[in-house]
Amino acid sequence: MIKTIIFDFGDVFINLDKPATLRELSQLGDFQFNNSIQDLNNQYEVGKITTEEFIRSYHNLLPQATEQQLIEAWNAILLDFPKYRLDFVKHLAATGDYKLILLSNTNELHINWIKQHISFYEEFKSCFDSFYLSHEIQYRKPNSDIFEFVLQEHQIQPTETLFVDDTKENTDAAQKLGVHIWNNNPKADDVIDLFTSKSDLF
Repeated sequence: MIKTIIFDFGDVFINLDKPATLRELSQLGDFQFNNSIQDLNNQYEVGKITTEEFIRSYHNLLPQATEQQLIEAWNAILLDFPKYRLDFVKHLAATGDYKLILLSNTNELHINWIKQHISFYEEFKSCFDSFYLSHEIQYRKPNSDIFEFVLQEHQIQPTETLFVDDTKENTDAAQKLGVHIWNNNPKADDVIDLFTSKSDLF
């Protein structure tokens, strides 16, 4: 029986345009994505470097771009957060039937944008028993240590836990630890259909 539900944030609750950042950065100069840039992004995502250091690194790559242009390009991935999804998680929280945890690879610039543009962000956050962002806890998906951290922190059993994430690499990692998963497809699935899509678990 499921007692804990762990939710991803992007493309589960807030809609994303994942190619947008690379597209926007490419318009600011000669920009080629490579492994060193991926490593830079990952370092920022787990809070190993500050926002100032992160922007400075991108400015070195794109010296013609302004700081504001770089921030806007970085945040271009973020779209809208349909309010009906807030209503869904509010109702779920109100039942008290499950421990609710948010577990997201989210950096400081992205969460600051969300706080500024999503008027009900604090209301959304309050629906969860715990709200984990990668840059704050210094772990990121799909590394197994982030899942082990949550399981140990809350003393929860993998077999009584469901993890919802749109990225298969992430759900595969959780599944290896014995956690039940729903790898939702943002183009075809909606989080509000969780109990229909995974009816076998509830």
